[in-house]
Amino acid sequence: MTVGASGATADRSRLLRAYDDQLRTDAETPSAITVERLGPLRLVTFAGGRGFVTYRDLGGADAAGIAELVAGAVAYYEAAPDITRFEWKTRGHDLAPGLHEALLAHGLAADEPESIMIGDAAALIADVPLPAGVTVRRVTGEPDVRRMSAMQDEAFGDPVSEHMADAILRRLALDDGMELWVAETADGEIVSAGRLEPVAGTDFAGIWGGATLEPWRGRGIYRALTAARARSAVALGKTLIHSDSTAFSRPILERSGLVKVSTTTPYLWRR
Repeated sequence: MTVGASGATADRSRLLRAYDDQLRTDAETPSAITVERLGPLRLVTFAGGRGFVTYRDLGGADAAGIAELVAGAVAYYEAAPDITRFEWKTRGHDLAPGLHEALLAHGLAADEPESIMIGDAAALIADVPLPAGVTVRRVTGEPDVRRMSAMQDEAFGDPVSEHMADAILRRLALDDGMELWVAETADGEIVSAGRLEPVAGTDFAGIWGGATLEPWRGRGIYRALTAARARSAVALGKTLIHSDSTAFSRPILERSGLVKVSTTTPYLWRR
């Protein structure tokens, strides 16, 4: 192994440790309505009928023990009539024998894997040229939030959901540090958007929800939106940025210096 490769491996290990130590369990659920414990699991309820399962690790459980944990989590959400769906968030570097099989056996479906990306916030800051007439700004008002949410639904190929917009507005009302950023054209069409989520008590801020309408992709807009969020994170004293990135956004973040430290695959249950 070359010196350069050794250094890259050491840096990746350092960033992964920071992720495990600072960004799992409580840091993932700042807007939770309730959090219940089931062994090493945290069974979270969010507004809008959404559940979420996370953990620091699975406590060394074997395949039989993991199957029991999965069964218990599913039973918990089945018994909660307000829950319409929940996500079990897996990480590729966890010791989790039989987890994939147990999740499928209990009716959860694997979504697309994503890359866990981490790097220095300052590395993302850049002056990125934008298409003529496009500007980037932070939004806080309800009309802008609803337009942003509708654009994201469209970009992801989902039906426009007032419920998601309502959940975002409730989250904004908590004033927990979340920021919403959009790129829009001169005539007011929102064409890209994303969140910045500073994580209290850590070195991190997360960049989430990045979406760009298909006709506007590949024109530097997402990178400019990311740079704006990173600039805000640095102003808040955050030194590290993290994101679960799709195949589309990962190359943009890699060019800015973020490193893939692991993978995450959400498994989804719907009532």
